[in-house]
Amino acid sequence: MPELGWLDVLLRLGVAAALTGAIGAERELRERAAGLRTHMLVGVGSALFTLVSAYAWGDFFTNPQQRLDPTRIAAQVVSGIGFLGAGAILRQGLSVRGLTTAAGLWVAAAIGMACAAGFWPAALITTAIVMVGLGPFRSLEKWINRRGTDVGVLEVHLSPERSIGSVVDLLEPRRVAINGIEFDVTEDRRWVRLEVELPTELQASQLLAEVTALEEVEGARWSG
Repeated sequence: MPELGWLDVLLRLGVAAALTGAIGAERELRERAAGLRTHMLVGVGSALFTLVSAYAWGDFFTNPQQRLDPTRIAAQVVSGIGFLGAGAILRQGLSVRGLTTAAGLWVAAAIGMACAAGFWPAALITTAIVMVGLGPFRSLEKWINRRGTDVGVLEVHLSPERSIGSVVDLLEPRRVAINGIEFDVTEDRRWVRLEVELPTELQASQLLAEVTALEEVEGARWSG
């Protein structure tokens, strides 16, 4: 069985911490649930599991006919990281948040394993790709998502003491994204302004007609 010295172990764990910490720092700047420390711990932990799996059991195999599978422990990291990823995914109203952070944790584990295996090109290139994906590609993603969509404000006049719940239930199956809600309540009126993004297949006039047809809605208007 090959053996690693202290310097080799320090180098592999240190590089794993630095690369995954860079990804975590980007998540930290965007105030995500999993930030610098979480990504670093995932990367270092994955690297350590890989080192233990590959190098720590040589003393237990004294019979030359015994064979050691160095990938057995490391393989469990791939499935085990799913528990952390699931904890980072949250549902907020009509949207789901945390998918990118969960994917970042998954990639951080892969980078840590690559560092532990001494596969430096793969670890460095992957880190560079991830940083580009989290940075410049973020603006590109927003541009693609907004392309062809109708963005505007839907103002709804509700009957007294009626809630906005039915309007939200109408928007959800039609994949209308709600970016903000503002209430204007006085003695004689109850207005709700929703900043929304319509999918390409839904026209504003069609949505306005459906909202107006609701029982608790006295009137509605659209401003694009």
